[in-house]
Amino acid sequence: MHYHYPAKKYLTCILSALLVLVNFEIFAQNTAPQTPATTSPSPIGNQQAVEFYNQAKDAGMSDMDIERAALQRGYSLDDITSLRKRLQQAPKDNTQNEPNRDEIDETREQGDQDELDDETNNERDSTAAGRARSRRLNRTFGSSFFGRGSATFEPNLRIPTPSNYILGPDDELVVDIYGNSVDNFRMKVTPEGTVKMLNLAPVYVNGLTIEQANTRIVNRLRQAYSTLNKPGSGTYSNITLGTVRSIRVMIIGEAVRPGTYTVSSLATAFNALYVSGGPNRNGSYRNIEIIRNSKVLRKIDLYHFLIDGSLEDNVSLRDQDIILIRPYEVKVELNGQVKKSGVFEVKVGETLKDVLKYSGGFAPEAFTDLIQYQRNTGNNFVIGSIDSSQVATFVPKNGDIYNVKKILDLIANQVEIRGAVTRPGLYPLDERTKTVKDLINIAQGVGQRAFLNRVLLERASGDTQTGLVAIDLRKMLNNEIPDIPLLPGDILTIKSVEDLKEFTYLSIDGSIINPGAYYYYKDITIADLIFQAGGYTEGGVPYRIEVSRRVKNDTTGLPESQNVRIFTLNVADNLVLNEEDQKFKLSPYDIVLVRKSPRYESQKTVTITGEVTYPGTYTILNNFERISDLFPKAGGIKKEGYIEGARFYRNRELVALDLKAIVAKPNIPANLLLADGDTLFVPKKSEMIRIQGGVYNPSVVNFDANFNFKEYISQAGGFTERARKSRMYISYPNGRTHRTSRFLFFRSYPKVEPGSVITVPMKEPRNEQPMSRGERLAIISLFTTLAIALIRIL
Repeated sequence: MHYHYPAKKYLTCILSALLVLVNFEIFAQNTAPQTPATTSPSPIGNQQAVEFYNQAKDAGMSDMDIERAALQRGYSLDDITSLRKRLQQAPKDNTQNEPNRDEIDETREQGDQDELDDETNNERDSTAAGRARSRRLNRTFGSSFFGRGSATFEPNLRIPTPSNYILGPDDELVVDIYGNSVDNFRMKVTPEGTVKMLNLAPVYVNGLTIEQANTRIVNRLRQAYSTLNKPGSGTYSNITLGTVRSIRVMIIGEAVRPGTYTVSSLATAFNALYVSGGPNRNGSYRNIEIIRNSKVLRKIDLYHFLIDGSLEDNVSLRDQDIILIRPYEVKVELNGQVKKSGVFEVKVGETLKDVLKYSGGFAPEAFTDLIQYQRNTGNNFVIGSIDSSQVATFVPKNGDIYNVKKILDLIANQVEIRGAVTRPGLYPLDERTKTVKDLINIAQGVGQRAFLNRVLLERASGDTQTGLVAIDLRKMLNNEIPDIPLLPGDILTIKSVEDLKEFTYLSIDGSIINPGAYYYYKDITIADLIFQAGGYTEGGVPYRIEVSRRVKNDTTGLPESQNVRIFTLNVADNLVLNEEDQKFKLSPYDIVLVRKSPRYESQKTVTITGEVTYPGTYTILNNFERISDLFPKAGGIKKEGYIEGARFYRNRELVALDLKAIVAKPNIPANLLLADGDTLFVPKKSEMIRIQGGVYNPSVVNFDANFNFKEYISQAGGFTERARKSRMYISYPNGRTHRTSRFLFFRSYPKVEPGSVITVPMKEPRNEQPMSRGERLAIISLFTTLAIALIRIL
């Protein structure tokens, strides 16, 4: 199979070459000049050059073919040089001969997905196996190197001329003569393998290195420059490589995108592999052959480059070279605690140790003593294990899955000490920490409040349960009882005296800066507690401090229904107690309450704005000031002030009050007591009346003292059909509202004052369904029957 495939590719390459030649002839005929050959064509424009170049490329012609076509059209060498320069300045499409990376990735992903679907369909009885295969997709070591990315792997054309570069047709040589004689010219290697300079005979350079060609060219140039490059002659030459030729290589076998590629003659094997997308899922990364003249020139192992960075396999390519990517033979999967998990290709003679080297070795938490694996026997799967001594000799087989597990998440030689010691924590069980006394010493001893009569040693017994060993530490430290050796995992707990009794506290509340709960200390006083709480707040008084205390056993003089005692003490501002109160000591859980001065309160203010003599904010002197007291403070109402429209706000809400009546009769109930934040606004007199609601022309009209309520309605066009005349009302500027009243057939309308708003409510529209003809006939029949019956009765 491998022998027929290259032959087919060779045939395809030959047919492609013939097709290019045919296109070249057709293109030359179609683009032949209409003027005689002796007539020089007009100068080449940028747009003309680009169109000419694009047409030639579409015909499948190379750059050399394009230059030949230009010569056939009658252009001179100078015109071709100008054409080349303009093409270099014009936007270039460098992706003509390069594969699209996105297409390569899509091809790779689609191929992977197809294979995954096939495997899943063939093994639907094993869901776990399908998931495992899905995880292995795109994990082959080395595939990421050929994946999508911003990096390219193109040959560098801006380098000095390689001394071992082999010349061939279409290569360009640059000859620079300097010294006593000066000259510079370029020459192309013809298809016959020769170069021609000046008027001298051609020099055959095909297949020669640049150094060998240099010798031949200098010898030929000495026919024109006899002393060229001779010592002391003063005339020297420098021959370098100009534009390099393009070569065609074939990439066949298990490549992501096999085919024939046109690359630079400086390209290497890695350049071509990268352009083709590298090996596909079945391709080998370690058995890639470079075939030249039907012979294997070199076998490439990409792992040498990917792991060691070795470029010894990156050989230079020549025209018609073939790169054959063989199918892989053995692939294994390595998972778990390794630096790089994935699928690795294994060559014949390699062991599991080599695979671990490719993965970067074990991770820091790897369990290296035993490696588990799964192997396909051809009939089913079996599992096995490999110890550390077998890694160097164990031979992997195709499809093996190796799993390096993680070490146990525990410390084997750990002991712990907790509680009342200077440095509690975890310590190693080693030569310095063998016994309980050693552990206490390394923790820098027990604390001053440690309870030594009983400490506990938690220890895991053989049946995986935890047991407790009680120790009298005081006797052990005095060598009255023997020391106890420690075992791995032991936990020694030493409690303090405070740990063995209930937490006791005191509470303080009231006019104190930091009220709350505080620790109880022996012989603590009220002054101490007030000091801890930050002292008195503004308004707090040091007398009549109340202490509430629980009753425990001392019930002398207490009624049966009373379970607390109340004490009242006086403490000076400087927190000094009198002699009697100094004898009073607080007890656990006492509650201390600090009172506030009965006449202490923060200032309260009200605001009056609008048309008063002195608008602004005023302080409420006492708790009995009312609204009428504000006007004398503000200097009275200005002439333009409209007292009937004054508005009073409390808590930012309008309170409907008749301020005119309040000023006239301060003893009426509407004269409210002032509260903190009240606001009074006295506006100017408004001369407008607003009419809204169920009228034909809702509008704003001027106030006229001669108009009554109905005349204002007429000003708005009268009532609409859905106007509710009996529900009309007027809103006055001070927030009060009066509605229309009715007695028998007489209707009384409220008085209209300046700044009022007349509102005519509207009836809700009824969604009445029109009666059908049958319903109307039924009603008429009913009334007719009732009328006849009534006539008979009468």
